[in-house]
Amino acid sequence: MPPLTNLLHKLDPETAHNLAIKALKIGAVPTYYQQIPDSPINAMGLTFKHPVGMAAGFDKNGEAVMGLAKLGFSFIEVGTTTPLPQAGNEKPRLFRLTEDQAIINRLGFNNLGHTAMLARLEKISPKVRENCLIGVNLGKNKHQEDAVKDYVLGVERFSSVADYLVVNISSPNTPHLRALQDKEPLYALLSAVQEKRQQQPKQPPLVVKIAPDLTVEAIADIAEIIRKTALDGVIVSNTTIQRPETLKNRQKAETGGLSGVPLKNFALEALKNLRPQLPETVCIIGVGGISTPEDVTERLEAGATLVQIYTSFIYQGAGVVRQLSDAWRS
Repeated sequence: MPPLTNLLHKLDPETAHNLAIKALKIGAVPTYYQQIPDSPINAMGLTFKHPVGMAAGFDKNGEAVMGLAKLGFSFIEVGTTTPLPQAGNEKPRLFRLTEDQAIINRLGFNNLGHTAMLARLEKISPKVRENCLIGVNLGKNKHQEDAVKDYVLGVERFSSVADYLVVNISSPNTPHLRALQDKEPLYALLSAVQEKRQQQPKQPPLVVKIAPDLTVEAIADIAEIIRKTALDGVIVSNTTIQRPETLKNRQKAETGGLSGVPLKNFALEALKNLRPQLPETVCIIGVGGISTPEDVTERLEAGATLVQIYTSFIYQGAGVVRQLSDAWRS
């Protein structure tokens, strides 16, 4: 573990996270992007400089884009953002499982809302956007009964500033959210957001993010709906509610979504189940337990076009993208 990362890990996890966001916000991080070789990838009508991006959940309010771009991420997914600000769940709600290279979180879509996110994204410099693409991960407010309304509003508000949009229906920390992955509500939701997207002057690619805990039958249903609604991509996967027997840390029974190395096999299996059921034109972004160049290669060989990381950044620090670049360095 790098010295600075080790120092941050002596702090409460959420305090450490907030300090990291502040450092990234002012760009007080190394400039690594020039040291990472390009490996251009065309997907969803966009060109990515290489396959590794930052997953949603790290930069919930679009504050750290400049710093993350300096570190070499080819794309950054901000959010999850909800129409209204919300505080999220009660603390403590973030737990490091260091022995397992994992994290459990039950944050609950804590964020400053659409207005704050939009204001920040509109101020991102053209230079930053030259080096990385920006996705906006959309969610619903906890007490919003009409979920479709919140997602449609997100499409309307962020289409002008996002390179791609993500419909996040797979966090385990918002009550009843994962029920939106069921066949009928999912078709209604994705049809509505697709219709709203097509009404916008700028129409960014539309992606859905799914859970790793789905049955084979549920994955088949989702694949059918993705085909019917002509989505551009799917992110596989979010955190898991499963707890592998291999977990060692005493906090392993905490409620919430598990990410990091123990998620790897669940996410990879879901990807392998989904890929044959979708046209090649549908981009799959693989995420979950990716921490080595071999993990990147494995996910791409399984059918992902791109990958995202989060927990490995927490444990490996600022140089993680540079380290992963061995997967495509010629």
